[in-house]
Amino acid sequence: MMRRLIRTASVVAAAMLGAGCASGHQAPPQVVPTAARVATDTSPAAPLFDSLAQAAGLPQPMPAGAAFDAQANQSLAWIDVLRDTTLVSLVRTALRDNRDIHGALGRIAEYRALAGVARSALLPEVDATASASRNRIVFAGTPVEYTAVGAAASLQWELDFWGRIRKGVAAAEADQAARADDERALVLTLVADVSTSYLALLEARENRDIAERTLTSRQSTVGLARQRYTQGVISELDVRQFEADVAGAAASVAQFTRDASTAEHQLALLLGRAPGGHVGGGTLDSAVAAVAVPDSVPVDLLLRRPDVASAARSLEAEQARYGVTRASALPRIMITGQYGWQAPSANNIFTSQNEIYTAQVGLSVPIFTGGRISSNLAAGRARIEQARARYEQSVLTALNEAADALVGVRTGRDQLSAQAAQAAALRDAFRLAERRYEGGIASYLEVLDAQRGLFAAELALTQSRRNYLEATVRLYQALGGRWDIK
Repeated sequence: MMRRLIRTASVVAAAMLGAGCASGHQAPPQVVPTAARVATDTSPAAPLFDSLAQAAGLPQPMPAGAAFDAQANQSLAWIDVLRDTTLVSLVRTALRDNRDIHGALGRIAEYRALAGVARSALLPEVDATASASRNRIVFAGTPVEYTAVGAAASLQWELDFWGRIRKGVAAAEADQAARADDERALVLTLVADVSTSYLALLEARENRDIAERTLTSRQSTVGLARQRYTQGVISELDVRQFEADVAGAAASVAQFTRDASTAEHQLALLLGRAPGGHVGGGTLDSAVAAVAVPDSVPVDLLLRRPDVASAARSLEAEQARYGVTRASALPRIMITGQYGWQAPSANNIFTSQNEIYTAQVGLSVPIFTGGRISSNLAAGRARIEQARARYEQSVLTALNEAADALVGVRTGRDQLSAQAAQAAALRDAFRLAERRYEGGIASYLEVLDAQRGLFAAELALTQSRRNYLEATVRLYQALGGRWDIK
C-alpha cells in the first residue's frame, strides 16, 4: 500500500515539476527600443583631431555603426582591451584573492542552497520511525500491561495545483540568478578598479621619470649659471631663478614618487594582500595603441550589464512571490499516509498480520484571515512596482554611463591627439632654443622657458594618455565587459 502511494506520488511530482519548468518568467518592461544605439555627436573639429591623431599614430574611430556589432551576441571581453600582461596577471590575482569576491561567491552558494530548499517542497516528504515501549493502562478497573514494538514510514505531500510552490521555486531561482549577476557586477568593478590603479601607477612612474630627467638637466644648468655668475656674465637674480627651477623639479620628483607608492598600496589592497613589493609593467604609450574608438554601442548590449540583469531578476522574483501570495488564497490539498508494522515484540514483526497503514486526503480553505491575504497582495503589488522602477532606473543609468563613457573615449582621444602635437612642437622648440643659445643668438632664459614649457607639456601628455585609457576602462565597465576566469 505504502509503496503504491509513493510510486503514484513520484509520478505526479515529476509531472508537476515539468509544468513548473515550462512556466516562464514575465519579460522585464521595455524602457527604450532594444534596436536603438547610444552614439556621440560629431565635433565640428573632428577632421582636425583625426589628422592630429594620425600624425601621432593614434587609432582612428571605427566606421559609423560598426562598433561592437561583431560582438552583439555576447558580452565584451576585457582581454580585448587589457593587453598588458602585467595588468592581466594583476586582475587574475585580484579575482582569486580579493575578499569581496570571496564574500560574493559565498552569497551565491547560500542562495543556490535556498533554491534547493524551495524545490524540495515539490516532492513528497517521507519519514521513517521506529519505537519500542512498555505500557500499563487500566481497562474497566483492571490494569493491563503490554509491550509495543513498531516501525513505520509516513508520507506528507501538498499537491501544488495552483502553483504556489512552483512560484516559490521561481522566486528562489530568480534570487539566485540575481546574486550571480551581483557577483559579475563586483568582478566588473574590481577589474575596473585594478585597471585604473595600475594606470595611475604607470602615470606616476612616467611623470617621475620626466621629473628626474628635468632635474638632471636643471642641475647641470645651475652649475653652469654659478660659473657664469662668478665670471660676471649673469646676475645673481638669474642664478636664484635657476636654483628655484631645480628645487621645483626636485619637489616634482618627490610628489610623483609618493603618487607611485600610493598607487602600489591601492593595488595591494585590491589584490587582497598587504602593502609591499614592486609591480612591474609597461607604458601608457604602448597601451594606447591597442584601444579602438567606438562610434556607438547597441542598447541591447547594455541590457546585458550585470546590474541591469540583476534588477531584472529581482523583478522576476517579486512577480513570482506575488504568485505565491495569490495561490495562498486558494484551497490547499494535502496527502498524508503511514505504513508500517506493530507487534508486542520484535520477533516476526514484519508479517502481514502486523501491518498497519493509514491514507488521508485533506483540504484546507482559508475562510477568514482578517484581511491578511488582501494586505499581502497589496504589499506584493507595491514590491513589484518598486522592483520595476529599480529596473527601469538601472537601464537609464546604463544608458547614461555608456553615453558618458563614449564621450570620454572620443574626447579623450581628441585631447590626447592635441596634447601629443603640442608636446612634439615644444620638444622641437626646446631643441631650437638650445641651438640658438649655443650659437650665441639667445640667452639661456629662452632655453629655460622652453624647458619649462616642455616639462609641463610632457606631464600633460602623460595625464592625457592615462585619462584616455581610463575612459576606455569606464566604457568597457559601462558595457558590462566580462572577464572569463579559466
